[in-house]
Amino acid sequence: MPRILDQRILLLVISFLTSLQSTKVLSEWKKCGDRECETAMSRVQATTDFLGPDCRYLNFKTGEEIMVYSKLSRKNENLWTGSKGKDFGYFPKDAVKVEEVFIAEEVEVLTKETDFLCLHGDKYIFE
Repeated sequence: MPRILDQRILLLVISFLTSLQSTKVLSEWKKCGDRECETAMSRVQATTDFLGPDCRYLNFKTGEEIMVYSKLSRKNENLWTGSKGKDFGYFPKDAVKVEEVFIAEEVEVLTKETDFLCLHGDKYIFE
């Protein structure tokens, strides 16, 4: 019985740590095309396949087009946020090349906790 209890506790700890990882703040600042980060900043094309580590990331294949809406700044400048069809999420800026710039003057704003939650359809998923 104690062995089963130890295994259950271990699974609970692993589940908790995984949940923390998927809601971790990636940066406190981001750059956008407007203060609400609703305007597309640019259109990029994937130069490599990318499979993100969790549901906050945008997965794509080489050659796919992505619309960029924000870029993390200061602490984690290598991640951008964008959409491909109905999918939305973070991706490394090194995995894409800029095809067209819509907004050259960027605005830096504070991130919100909701920036780092998984979004499925029109609902946030809290893990």
